[in-house]
Amino acid sequence: MRQKAEPTKAESNAEGRSVKGDAADRSGCRPSTSRSSFLQSAFDSSLCHSAFFLILTFCLLPSALLYGISLVSVPQEIAIGREAQAEMLKQTPRLRDARTEAYVGAIGRRLLAASARSAYPFSFTVANYREINAFALPGGPVWIHRGVLEKARTESEVAGVLAHEIAHITERHAADQLTKALMARMGLGLLGAMLGSAGGATTAQAAAGFITGGMFMKFSRDDEREADTVGLRRLVAAGWDARGMTDLMALLQEESRRDPGSVEIFFSTHPSPRERIERLHAEVARLGGHGRRDSAEFQAIRRHLRTLPPAKAMPRS
Repeated sequence: MRQKAEPTKAESNAEGRSVKGDAADRSGCRPSTSRSSFLQSAFDSSLCHSAFFLILTFCLLPSALLYGISLVSVPQEIAIGREAQAEMLKQTPRLRDARTEAYVGAIGRRLLAASARSAYPFSFTVANYREINAFALPGGPVWIHRGVLEKARTESEVAGVLAHEIAHITERHAADQLTKALMARMGLGLLGAMLGSAGGATTAQAAAGFITGGMFMKFSRDDEREADTVGLRRLVAAGWDARGMTDLMALLQEESRRDPGSVEIFFSTHPSPRERIERLHAEVARLGGHGRRDSAEFQAIRRHLRTLPPAKAMPRS
């Protein structure tokens, strides 16, 4: 019987390469034979991982929103807030008056000291606008318009405004807004900020989107109600009269009749004062009348503001 000839070494190597090549072709993964093909393979692998996390994230988002789970961590929220504050300082005229800024900062620190220490690095900035308004950015920055200080009648009214904005931050309402925006419209830019580090271009992109999208002025009605309730308790714990919060809301109603333009922005971003007064009435009756309502220092600040150049009108978009 004729025996089959043994293959030569070269033939064996060629056959081995052919078998491996066929297997690689069937698996869809060709071996890299050059630096460029290696980089292509690495890119494909990275793309697969990114796609996996993207799909996983968008699968989890509806559940996160349903159960109130934020997909933005506190360090990421602080980083986004730091970028947002930098952008806001570029866009908004700041009242550069050391005496007024020190006074507002002292009220803010007293409110913060009234409860457990927060992880957020709070700051308090006065916008040189005549309108009555205030807002909170992610992770700690709080802004109050000069118009609040000029139109408020008592210190407890100003403290009530700041307590409300602090509550937006401590209750993480901005993080909730960022989570919703991630699913609704901001897509991969904010996703990168969420899944990546707490800094870099993606964080700046998320911060810019937070400002340009006006998310800091679009908290839900539930968020506003919670900020009222939590802020009211903080106001009282810090030693101010609870009526300061509802007194300011009554002032807003009066200003809407006397000078509608001064409260237009506020009404566009907050529930109506009448609704808020009615809802907080029982809580204020229980807590009110026992703290500080006004101070000589606040009245001195009001007089001081009248000696400064007039505040600017907020631009209408």
